[in-house]
Amino acid sequence: MSVENYVDPNKRHDFILLFDVTDGNPNGDPDAGNLPRVDPETMHGMVTDVCLKRKVRNWVDATCGQEERYKIFVENRGYLVDHKRRAYEAVNAKAGDDKKIDEAQAWMCSNYYDVRMFGAVLVGKKGEGYNCGQVRGPVQMTFARSIDPVTPLDLAITRVALENPGDKPREDEDEKATTGTIGRKTLVPYGLYKGFGFFTPHFAQKTSVSGEDLALFWSAMRQMWDLDRSASRGMMACRGLYVFTHENGLGNAPAHQLFDRVQVRRKNGVDAPRQFTDYTVAVDEKALDGVTLTKLVG
Repeated sequence: MSVENYVDPNKRHDFILLFDVTDGNPNGDPDAGNLPRVDPETMHGMVTDVCLKRKVRNWVDATCGQEERYKIFVENRGYLVDHKRRAYEAVNAKAGDDKKIDEAQAWMCSNYYDVRMFGAVLVGKKGEGYNCGQVRGPVQMTFARSIDPVTPLDLAITRVALENPGDKPREDEDEKATTGTIGRKTLVPYGLYKGFGFFTPHFAQKTSVSGEDLALFWSAMRQMWDLDRSASRGMMACRGLYVFTHENGLGNAPAHQLFDRVQVRRKNGVDAPRQFTDYTVAVDEKALDGVTLTKLVG
């Protein structure tokens, strides 16, 4: 298959992402003490689309962030109003000038990669004066869900060093063997996750997505894991990226039927999966009328 096919922004693309985590927390839930997110009824692990998009944003910012067309709107610890103010200044508009909303929105799409790809709410707070409307992006993703139930663990860790010189050990502790702080680490021993995504060319035309933008997105999906390393993440890796490209913008087959062609199953005799090789991935490539499958990973 030619490279131009799966990076063509004028065609519909449906994709499957497989990734795993070993001894780490892929996406903590702040409502549950930062424990790994799970479906409480089935105990399958979950990773939000927001978490995955954050990794894409960080990778694009690290690799292309110096280029004007690849700035990131939702950046870490950034102020959104500053970016919208730039848009108004670029189109020679003053705060509160509603006649320039469309121009400011077009400028945001042209200069911010995540607005162009994922969309954004650019209205802002009342009275702010920098309204750039609302953008619906062509790339949409679902929550990723683990193939099997996971076991979230909450482990205690200790720090021997004391915080301040005046800190004293407890009366029942040895003076030389005191523990300064007790903390927690949350993780799952192992989980293989599957997520789904969609690229809609109708919205891509409105936000001016190019083939280079789409190629950059596929590169991010494959490589962003190595940029997101931390002790809390454990070992995370992309295990599969399957792109179904339709011959036209409307599509030649329902997405769910295409997704059913990629089946991930635990091997017989494996009771507690702890590595990717404990699973088999079967891909049905027969009779894909009007659809081309590209295995970017897998």
